[in-house]
Amino acid sequence: MLLAAPLNVAILRELAEGPKQQAELRGDTGLPAQTTLRAQLKRLVDLGAISKERRNRFPGVLEYELTPAGRELLSVAGALDRWLEHAPAGPLTLGGDAAKAAIKSLADGWSTRMLRALAARPLSLTELTRIIADLSYPSLERRLGAMRLAGQVEACQTNSRGTPYAVTEWLRQSVAPLAAAARWERRHLPTTTAPIARHDTEAAFLLALPLLRLPAGVSGSCRLAADIPNGNGPRLAGAMVEVEEGRIVSCATKLEGHPDAWIVASATAWLTAVIDHDVDQLEIGGDCALARSILHGLHRTLFGAELRT
Repeated sequence: MLLAAPLNVAILRELAEGPKQQAELRGDTGLPAQTTLRAQLKRLVDLGAISKERRNRFPGVLEYELTPAGRELLSVAGALDRWLEHAPAGPLTLGGDAAKAAIKSLADGWSTRMLRALAARPLSLTELTRIIADLSYPSLERRLGAMRLAGQVEACQTNSRGTPYAVTEWLRQSVAPLAAAARWERRHLPTTTAPIARHDTEAAFLLALPLLRLPAGVSGSCRLAADIPNGNGPRLAGAMVEVEEGRIVSCATKLEGHPDAWIVASATAWLTAVIDHDVDQLEIGGDCALARSILHGLHRTLFGAELRT
């Protein structure tokens, strides 16, 4: 949601060119109101994305500068930008009203665990109400309606009572900006943001894995698990996936059984593997060729190539 505000992204992009004074920034970002600019600059400073320094002699000139955290935040904006470009109704511009609505509905769906529920299977509003008991029917209806308007869920044809809603391919592709944002939070705001939880891990795998198109000769089962610490020590969360001739034929969060391959790592190591294709921190066993094919597919699908339309 920080990046949904166009001024924040504009400030980061201008400072990527080098340090600037507030007056320069105001001119380069479209002359926003002074109070608005000061508020956003303070917010970005508090987050550690930018710093302010006095240059030259006392009292000096106050300049703002992009920090390493700010440069990484720009890469999160890039992932969000690429996702918005492939909206079902046409490209959305980061900072525009439609993009803000899409980002808000995505964030609401994620934080309320609606995406975790819908990632598993299509559900009607009544079924969602039973699963997510801490939100009222009108609140869920409002959120589901926003996701449908944004093209993130779609109604399924059925002969039963109630209309089930399924996630769209575009919503599945949102795992890319969500993963980039989660890694940024873990690196730069670990004490003030929520840790990655079991439902986050399961939702990410359930959404992303069906997007994979692997080489035709790849077949077998693989357990993808993350160590999620709790009061009693690490607890595995993730997905068991079945591949037949390069196609994902099943994906479930039950990790029991004896798969052909397995991958285990911390949640942050998984983020590094998927975003950067750096698998050094992963424990891989069994059919390593199958496991590495899935890892390569996740990276290529979400970060290594253009998103499919």
